[in-house]
Amino acid sequence: MDIEQKQAELIEHFVKQAKSQKGSALANVIIEATSHSSLFAFSEILAVPNVAELQGSEYSVFLDILRLFAHGTWSDYKSNAGHLPQLVPDQVRKLKQLTVLTLAETNKVLPYDQLMQELDVSNVRGLEDFLINECMYAGIVRGKLDQLRRCFEVQFAAGRDLRPGQLGNMIQTIANWLATSDNLLLSIQEKIKWADTMSELDKKHKKEVEEKVEEVKKSISLKKLHTVSRQTWSSEVMRRSSILNLVE
Repeated sequence: MDIEQKQAELIEHFVKQAKSQKGSALANVIIEATSHSSLFAFSEILAVPNVAELQGSEYSVFLDILRLFAHGTWSDYKSNAGHLPQLVPDQVRKLKQLTVLTLAETNKVLPYDQLMQELDVSNVRGLEDFLINECMYAGIVRGKLDQLRRCFEVQFAAGRDLRPGQLGNMIQTIANWLATSDNLLLSIQEKIKWADTMSELDKKHKKEVEEKVEEVKKSISLKKLHTVSRQTWSSEVMRRSSILNLVE
């Protein structure tokens, strides 16, 4: 089963669970979802009305936890740890995995020093083990560990849930890309038209040159013919003059 299909099935499972639970039971569903080793998308669970109703209740911190796993990072958790429940080890690992995905969104070359700081890893060996065992083997990222340059070169990273306002930015980015593509296409079409025009001019020039060459060839041929005719006529006159002299 590929990662996308597995994600879809897990999302469907937890959405059904969230729709059927309230209060402490719903809080347990959120803990289970954010601890699951193969689930990395949470926006569909956030959209369940029962989950939204946790806002302002005694279980609202679990809504905050779910939002953290949908859009936040390990650094965000540390900054707000005093207002959030303590994470279990599976949640810690998951949030650090999601942090790597967030970093990979904006930079395809991640320095080891930055990763160690963001993930609270104290040494390179621990960082590389985490990237290999918890990220690459999980299928959420692909890349190359460059020990010489002390960086992780990202070749692929799974996408995270869209943050509030991010969809509008993405739409604007796509619109800008489309406008640039249209301008580029227009420029290419104009260059093709110019190339076609130059090709026609080149063909016309080539034809004119060929015609002039033919005219020159004909002129040279006529001159040769005229010269040969004059030489033949002179020879004939001289021959006849010789005959007459002999007769006399």
